[in-house]
Amino acid sequence: MRDATLLLAGLSPVEGKPLTGRFDAGRLSSDGGVVVLREVALRLGLAEAITAPLRDARDPARVQHSYADMALSRMVMIAAGYEDCNDIDGLRADPAFKIAIGRSPDSGADLMSQPTLSRLENEPNWRTLTRIGLNLIDVTCRSWARPPQVITLDIDDTDDPAHGQQELALFNAHFDCTCFQPIHIFEATSGKPVLSLLRPGKRPSGGETVRILRHVIGRIRKHWPKVRILVRSDSHYLSPETLDFLHEVGCDYILGLAINERLREIAAPWLAQCETRCSCRQRKVRRFHQFAYAARSWSRNEKVIARIEATDMGSDARFIVTNLEGRGKTLYERVYCQRGAAENLIKDMKRTVRSDKTACSRWEANQFRLFLHMGAYWLLHALRRAAPKRSRWRGATLETIRRTFVKIAVRVEELKGKIKLAFPAAYPHQTMLATIIGAITTRGP
Repeated sequence: MRDATLLLAGLSPVEGKPLTGRFDAGRLSSDGGVVVLREVALRLGLAEAITAPLRDARDPARVQHSYADMALSRMVMIAAGYEDCNDIDGLRADPAFKIAIGRSPDSGADLMSQPTLSRLENEPNWRTLTRIGLNLIDVTCRSWARPPQVITLDIDDTDDPAHGQQELALFNAHFDCTCFQPIHIFEATSGKPVLSLLRPGKRPSGGETVRILRHVIGRIRKHWPKVRILVRSDSHYLSPETLDFLHEVGCDYILGLAINERLREIAAPWLAQCETRCSCRQRKVRRFHQFAYAARSWSRNEKVIARIEATDMGSDARFIVTNLEGRGKTLYERVYCQRGAAENLIKDMKRTVRSDKTACSRWEANQFRLFLHMGAYWLLHALRRAAPKRSRWRGATLETIRRTFVKIAVRVEELKGKIKLAFPAAYPHQTMLATIIGAITTRGP
């Protein structure tokens, strides 16, 4: 333990007054907001969802840290910006993090070490990971106070560069690197994560997409049998198998369609018309056309919407496939183009929660890590959702939420009958933090 009387000598005076410093401020932490993250985790049941399928073969008489405590510690630390597993070695005695997993800041045992967490990451097999993934879908469904009438599933993938010889890592010419290509599924209206799945660094096949959607949609309808589900994605996920499956399970869909020679022929007259009008009257011309179309591999005709656009910089055509009713302009601009919000959610997942920290050699360990990062995303996203609807925090990035509501200095004092938290009087967002805590404890995440 450090000497509480150690003096920091040699500091320059301020306005003629000597400046002294001692290590005697008591139990302090720079991450006081993690006590709020604990409330989110407890109400969502994240730690139990991730660790319940794990078989704990350890000797109960010698166990010091439960799997649930380890998972909760890891998720809270990732959410606070400590995404590396070995960061815990410097924070094992931090009073705020000890409180976050339900331990007294002074009398409670310190947190686990990095090797202990690494053993947890390597514990699950693929069957266990499947059950964890289904449990996390359950968490998403339980987060609604009442069953929604409609949900929108945005499915997209991203690159996750590999680090050495790792299982599932492949060279991807599009990203020009050896990588994984994980799939992320979000509920678009709320931004809630549904599933994050680590997979090889290549484009998903139709059969693979159907297997994933079958598990996700089946699990959702186990909770909400009558919910209307809209699946939305770019052209990566449009395949004969996907279309047949979505028809089979009665889902709505609006999917990007990659252009081909036949579609170019169909769009040629419309492009010429837009180019003529652009050159004569307007600087930009955009038109929409609906028509029935079936590729050779499709089992039926589908409704295709063409978006034709001409500007002074050129012209292009884009296509989507949907079974929704309505005008082409409305479906394209107000439904399909809103899919771009999912890219911002993935950006939060990668840049703030650092879901690309998949440096283990075994894919099972990396998938388990991805689930932990998904849990950390849940913690920060719940803080954002707890803010009032018209406040600027609802549209803030997760990094802004972290800096504002998690990275708060706090002094912790453990008394005989209570634990006292003292936050800075100069903290500028006291009222908003109190509002967020109130919303989480009363309405839930």
